[in-house]
Amino acid sequence: MTTLDQGATLDIFVAGRRGVRHNGVRRANEKTVLTVIAFNSGASNAEISRISELAPQTVSAILIDLESEGLIVRGPVLRGRRGQPATPILLNADGGFAFGVEMGWKHFEIVLINMHAEILRHHREDYDYPDADIVFDKIGRLLADFEQSLRPDQHARLLDVGLALPGSLTTDLDLLGAPSDQVSRWCQIDPVAELGKRTHLEVTQINDGNAGCWAELIALDPPRPANVIFLLVSEVLLAGIVSDGQLWEGPSGHAADLGSSLVCINQGAPQLAHQVASLFALRERLAAAGFAQADQPVSNWDLQGMSTIVDCWVGDAAQALAQVVHNMLVVLESPVVVLDCEVGPDMAQRLSECLRIEISRFKTRGFKMPRVINGRHGRLAPAIGAAELPLYRRYF
Repeated sequence: MTTLDQGATLDIFVAGRRGVRHNGVRRANEKTVLTVIAFNSGASNAEISRISELAPQTVSAILIDLESEGLIVRGPVLRGRRGQPATPILLNADGGFAFGVEMGWKHFEIVLINMHAEILRHHREDYDYPDADIVFDKIGRLLADFEQSLRPDQHARLLDVGLALPGSLTTDLDLLGAPSDQVSRWCQIDPVAELGKRTHLEVTQINDGNAGCWAELIALDPPRPANVIFLLVSEVLLAGIVSDGQLWEGPSGHAADLGSSLVCINQGAPQLAHQVASLFALRERLAAAGFAQADQPVSNWDLQGMSTIVDCWVGDAAQALAQVVHNMLVVLESPVVVLDCEVGPDMAQRLSECLRIEISRFKTRGFKMPRVINGRHGRLAPAIGAAELPLYRRYF
């Protein structure tokens, strides 16, 4: 995890912030207590009461219920400290499980996680485009196989599938060279219903950028910042925003499409950030330079042999990302920028270094330059976030 130094003193997951506590509502109070336990591992009954601002008697009663539901466990009694011996309360890793499915432009990724967000199973598959006639069957079979890896007593605690999808999959599929009948098929099907037919679980559709943003937010060391800009350089530029501690999804659930921001590179004409800071843009450059590997999965690329083209792309992509970030500074106060890259952590590091340089070129007054860090999950962030969000909304 990455340690932040943003002057923050309060983690956004501290209960009591913006109405997390709901007096008189038992279920809401249970979620409050469980949230405190999840983000303050090992807290005692008294500490949970203090953080949640709930009465000790209320917390004690709720802990009994949560323990009977298998959501928490009690650790060994801590002795040798001032006052009465304290019993640490811990989130039960086996208290809940969820699948995360990211269906991207040229790959799908599946994870099975537990309540501690530990990845128990993982599978990735690359393709030229998502074939609506076979991709749901394939994912359904993999989910069934993953579920069989759980013990019988764990099956009942697997309730959710989070499905992370691009917001423009149905409208832009033709850009991948998909046949016209595939474009028509995707316009007619409901991905949630298709995946629901192949599993007994509740399916929640999430924008892929929002899912990735949530995963990287959870992965940050406390105190987690209230404002975050998430960027994942994938086939397109995936993005997500946390504003004042809330994931900004918008009315349709597809905010924030920062990749559609207009940028000017090397004093050229305005274009979408997607057209510069994306693997789609890099593939076009590589293909134009005669690299046959351009259409293959990035894991097959000879980056050293492509270095001339890649280096030029990194510089331009950093310019585009810097303009996107700079324009967000008028919306978010002192955001932390979390940057991931589909190509891998080394490329993410290069991009972040260049991004810091490009941001520093802007002559601004009244705006504090944001801190840029690399994410913990990389290309896995959307799949992990897709699994984490349904779990969080169900229990926390």
